Amino acid sequence: MEHKEKRKVKKPIPGDPLNYMNESQIHTYRQIQGFGWHIKFIRRLMYQSPVCVMTDSDETTLAVLEDDGFHNRQPNITLRGAEKLGQRIISTGGFYCIDNNS
Repeated sequence: MEHKEKRKVKKPIPGDPLNYMNESQIHTYRQIQGFGWHIKFIRRLMYQSPVCVMTDSDETTLAVLEDDGFHNRQPNITLRGAEKLGQRIISTGGFYCIDNNS
């Protein structure tokens, strides 16, 4: 049975990303931008607070900007898509890689 996608297509980064952050998150965001960090996407789920996911300049490390402004490089976040490819995402100390042996 084929699964029909019900989500509406949204850009990963909205045109106004700072409007999805509180003051603490904006403060941290502006500080870490100078170290090459940038927004990868903002997860905007229905009835939940937006989650700002960032990555470093090499795009090897993911981090979440927590509500208190903490730059969490070991987030508890599930990423979509790896299961469809028969892969899993491994986190070790904040670094993420694709394991093709699963």
